[in-house]
Amino acid sequence: MRRTLKSPSARAVLFAPLDQTGRVEAVTRRLVDAIHLGLLADDEQLPSEAELAAQFGVSTVTVREALVALRQQGLVQTRRGRGGGSFVRAPKEEASWRDRLRDVSMSELRDIGDHYVAIAGTSARLAAERSSAEDIMRLTLAADDLEHAKGAAASRAERQFHLEMAAAAQSPRLTRQEVGLQSEQGALLWLPLGDEPHVTACAEHRAITAAIGEADGDLARKLTEEHILNTIDRLAELHLDLLGP
Repeated sequence: MRRTLKSPSARAVLFAPLDQTGRVEAVTRRLVDAIHLGLLADDEQLPSEAELAAQFGVSTVTVREALVALRQQGLVQTRRGRGGGSFVRAPKEEASWRDRLRDVSMSELRDIGDHYVAIAGTSARLAAERSSAEDIMRLTLAADDLEHAKGAAASRAERQFHLEMAAAAQSPRLTRQEVGLQSEQGALLWLPLGDEPHVTACAEHRAITAAIGEADGDLARKLTEEHILNTIDRLAELHLDLLGP
């Protein structure tokens, strides 16, 4: 039976309080993940140091040091004066990930797919059992975003959908697994692959959302696993095309 409690969004999970160890590195990693995954948009203003410190449960000094690290990586820009603050500078990654796809082996690509099927399939099943009406609305909006997105924006929308599905499973550990995999391989997994695959992906997202909305965990898991395996198959074809004759 579906629970009615409110669960956090994927973005809220990334801003959840940290434990006591390695806090500067952990804050930096969380913010880097949020930027690379598109949860923080290009030119978006970050909360103030005090607000970030309160969200993460750390000191403002820790946040300040993390922001220094982000500036050094070129992911944050600080502006002075009225309307100033720290602003996101999203990286442009598509070309480098096409190079990565060319270099990856077929066995590695299949292994990435197996790992993702395990995480996302479980997330879909648990989301069907546990999600709230608010979760379903977030998934519906994420599916809408994919339908209206092209190119790199479509890649971000695809990643956002899976992050929200993991959050809807109401398992912080599972959501962190999704975040970690997407941070490591998400831009490769969700390369923009043209109009026909885009239309197919939109239909698959709608079907997954419907299954979760109907609390059909087995169907939600099956559809999600098929969605990812279809994506891996398309990536395998593109990989062979990039290698050439």
